[in-house]
Amino acid sequence: MTYTAESIAVLKGLEPVRHRPGMYTRTDCPLHILQEAIDNAADEALGGYCKRITVILHRDHSVTVQDDGRGIPVEMHPLEKVPTVEVVFTRLHAGGKFNKDDQASAYRFSGGLHGVGVSVTNALSTRLEVEVVRDGARHQMAFAGGDVVEPLRRVGDAPKKASGTRVRAWPDATFFDSPAIPLAQLERLLRSKALLLPGLQVSLSVEDGATTEWCFAKGMLQYLSEQIEGEVVAPV
Repeated sequence: MTYTAESIAVLKGLEPVRHRPGMYTRTDCPLHILQEAIDNAADEALGGYCKRITVILHRDHSVTVQDDGRGIPVEMHPLEKVPTVEVVFTRLHAGGKFNKDDQASAYRFSGGLHGVGVSVTNALSTRLEVEVVRDGARHQMAFAGGDVVEPLRRVGDAPKKASGTRVRAWPDATFFDSPAIPLAQLERLLRSKALLLPGLQVSLSVEDGATTEWCFAKGMLQYLSEQIEGEVVAPV
């Protein structure tokens, strides 16, 4: 067996994620790749830009995550020369959370990490659709297996003050031990976002099923007060 320059493979774009998904996310179920989209919405709320996060579990096993934050930028990225929203979904380590000390940074605080995020969600989904509302316009684009299949296009107008991002992903079952999304774990995740972000409205809807909503005006203090209500408090 020869060992030459031709023996060295170079994985580009999102190929490393699809080739070795376990390096980037949990592979027992798709919950973690969906959490990446939820974390992005929560970071908008943490910055004071988002008041509501909506998650929908669809019959076809896809999941929608929608927020009323600022909306991912759609203008051309100055270095990549493609729409910024495309960069966010197709480039590893692309995001607005690196230079938090920079006054020009999009995020002063964030719970998410360093831009592996929704690009991993995209890489491990058979299809992903994103809709962005900002600056009086509504834009959409779509991906399949991490690649652009429907380029960014303006699909209509939007109210001047309206903004937000909607992501719908169809996780690729071939990358996971189980394609099922554990409902109890998802509920705990969303409830924790509402607890840690006082005043944020979070809802989970199961298509053809129930809708659960969480909102804690006083955050953890309200939660603890509800838990000990009626209990006898022992003196210290």
